[in-house]
Amino acid sequence: MAPALTLAPGHPLLNDLLKRVSRSFYLTLNVLPYSVRAPIGLAYLFARAADTIADTDLIDRGNRLLLLKRFKQQFAGEQVDWGEVRAIQAALAPCQTASAERTLLERLEDCFRLYLDVAAEDRKRIRTLMGTLTKGMEMDLTVFPGQTTQELAALPTVDELDRYTYYVAGCVGEFWTAMTCAHRPALAGWNQAEMAAVGVRFGKGLQLTNILKDLARDLQRGRCYVPASLLKEAVLTPQDLLNKAHLQRVRPVLDKLVRMALDHLDQGWLYTMAIPRWEVRLRLACMWPILFAGATLQRLTSSPDWLDTSAALKISKGHVYRVMALTTLTAGCGYVGTALWGRLRKQIV
Repeated sequence: MAPALTLAPGHPLLNDLLKRVSRSFYLTLNVLPYSVRAPIGLAYLFARAADTIADTDLIDRGNRLLLLKRFKQQFAGEQVDWGEVRAIQAALAPCQTASAERTLLERLEDCFRLYLDVAAEDRKRIRTLMGTLTKGMEMDLTVFPGQTTQELAALPTVDELDRYTYYVAGCVGEFWTAMTCAHRPALAGWNQAEMAAVGVRFGKGLQLTNILKDLARDLQRGRCYVPASLLKEAVLTPQDLLNKAHLQRVRPVLDKLVRMALDHLDQGWLYTMAIPRWEVRLRLACMWPILFAGATLQRLTSSPDWLDTSAALKISKGHVYRVMALTTLTAGCGYVGTALWGRLRKQIV
C-alpha cells in the first residue's frame, strides 16, 4: 500500500498548488493535524476543479456537462485516463480569466498523479466524495437553463434544496468524518455513522449560508436557490427577488432559510464539541467555518442591501483574524467557542 501523503516537507507540489488556488483554504488546512492535511487538501483541489468546469461560461452548457462527466469518470475506478485528463485541460484552461482556476486546470494532471500516490483507503474516500459532489454541479447545469435574469429559474421545492446542499456540501461532512476517524486515534470512540450524519448537517449549514450570501449574484446568473414553493406561499416569484426594493416582502422567506441554516450549524457545533478537547487543531478547523458562517448570517439579516449585487456582505478580514486569534490562544476551548457562537445566534434570531 502506498504511504499517505503529507503536506510538508515531502510534497511541495501539493503545497504550492493549494497556496496558488486558495490562500484562505490553505490557512485553514494548515491548522489540521498533519495526518489528514494531504488527502483533504487534494480533495479540495478536485472539488474546486469540478466547480470550475461547471462554471466556465465561455463553454456552452452541454459541453460543460459532458466535460464534468468525463472528469467524474476518472474517479470511477483505480485507473486514470491521461488522455482524457489532458483533453479536459486543453478544453478548459484557455477559457479561464482567473489565475487560480487557470493554474489549477493547467496542473490537473499533477493532481491526479498525487492522487495515485495517496493510500488506497484515502483514494477510496476521495473517489466516493467526488462521485457525490459532482451531482450538485450537474444539478446546476440541468435545473437552471440559462445564465441571465431573463432565464431565471428556481429550485422547485425545499426537498430539492436539501438534496442540492447534500450533494455540494453535506457529503463533505461524511468525507471529513471518514477521513478523521481513519487517521485520528482520539476519535476511536465515535460512532462513525452517527457522526457522519451530524457532519452532513454541518456541511448543509455552511452551504445554505453561502447560498444566502451569494443570493443577489446568483440571481443575475439565472439561478434562484430559494425554492419556488416557499416563494409561492408568500405570493412571490423568483423575479421579485431581482428588485432590491422588495426586500421587506422577501425577508420572511429568507428568514426561514436563515433559521434552517442555523439549525444545521447548531448540529455542526455539537459535532465540533464532540471532538476531544486535546484535538485542538481538529476543533479549530471545525470552529472557524461555523463562527464565520454565523457572522455572515448576522451581517445578512441586519443589512438593508441583501438583494443588492453591489453590497459588501462578506465579513471583514479583521473579524476573521480576531476569531482565529481568540480561539487559537484559548486552544479551541469549548466554553469560549460556545460563548461566541451563542452570542452570534442571539444577534441573528
